[in-house]
Amino acid sequence: MSLTHQIALTLVQSVGHVTAKSLLARFGTPEAVFSASMQDLLQVEGIGAVTAGQICRTDALVLAEKQLKFLEKHQIDPLFYTDERYPKRLKNCYDAPVMLYYRGTANLNHPRIVSVVGTRRATSYGLMLCEQLAETLKDYGVLVVSGLAYGIDVAAHRQSLLQGIPTVGVLGHGLDRLYPSAHRQTANEMIRNGGLLTEFPLYTNADKENFPKRNRIIAGIADVTVVVEAALKGGALITAELANSYNRDVFAFPGRTTNQYSEGCNFLIKTNRAGLISHPRDLAYFMGWEAETALTTPRQSSLAIALSATEQTVITVLQSSSQRIDELSIKAGIPQSKLAIHLLNLEIKGLIVSLPGSVYQLV
Repeated sequence: MSLTHQIALTLVQSVGHVTAKSLLARFGTPEAVFSASMQDLLQVEGIGAVTAGQICRTDALVLAEKQLKFLEKHQIDPLFYTDERYPKRLKNCYDAPVMLYYRGTANLNHPRIVSVVGTRRATSYGLMLCEQLAETLKDYGVLVVSGLAYGIDVAAHRQSLLQGIPTVGVLGHGLDRLYPSAHRQTANEMIRNGGLLTEFPLYTNADKENFPKRNRIIAGIADVTVVVEAALKGGALITAELANSYNRDVFAFPGRTTNQYSEGCNFLIKTNRAGLISHPRDLAYFMGWEAETALTTPRQSSLAIALSATEQTVITVLQSSSQRIDELSIKAGIPQSKLAIHLLNLEIKGLIVSLPGSVYQLV
């Protein structure tokens, strides 16, 4: 299948992603689309005389050839939506782009992908949460995605890089430029451990209307979207809404009711648009992720947390495997009536989690 024709299909002025998929469903390949007659094109729903005329001309093919030379020179991968490397999670979204442009090393079909979004005016609280989030997620083998914007976005990227987590930035412009330019050094580091991704062809400016479009990729490419800090209006809430529409998990950190940059998070939680996480490890718990280190390293009971003798007994019993509360009561020699409060204390300390069926296991 010709890359030139694939790229050209996205460069026809009146052809959007939905129309492009309709054309491909009718003709099979981009080459067949450009070989179709005016009469055949007009048979496709949504295709009028203007659009059919634009397809019949060779303008898009000529421009695509020029773009392809630039892409090859700068090691930018064009990913058509039939390419096996195309993000499969995103492909399941009805409005997924037909073509993506990618420069980087990360697998866009990584087993665990977390999108992190938030306000451009991040406070010290939001920056602290980004740091904690990266420190926690490094043990879970994730890929972090964000938008490389000021504030929470770039903080999420930078903290991921510090922890050795691959991180991908989704851009609202072509890969022949970078906005904001102040983040160029971070972007270069991301190309080495992560990447830069966009649906926009070369020579596309960072126009305001491109960023809401960019947000649907951030939402659609991930298993879960985490809103760190957000006002009531802005791209972070749009991304969360998009993630919900794609049936993806959404979580948010709560904040003070008097802080305008926590109003968006509090609203998402209050209206059941996002689950509440008070600590980054809550995310792994709700997603059912086990730390990679837990697969190879025995769990340690000698944690730097003060435990009572009874709590230590419970931890020791849970070292071998998860236990139902009645089994745990027998093995630990603690009546269930007294065991419940100790289990609650251990859960608050973040050492154990409760599972359905009154089952408990170590974190």
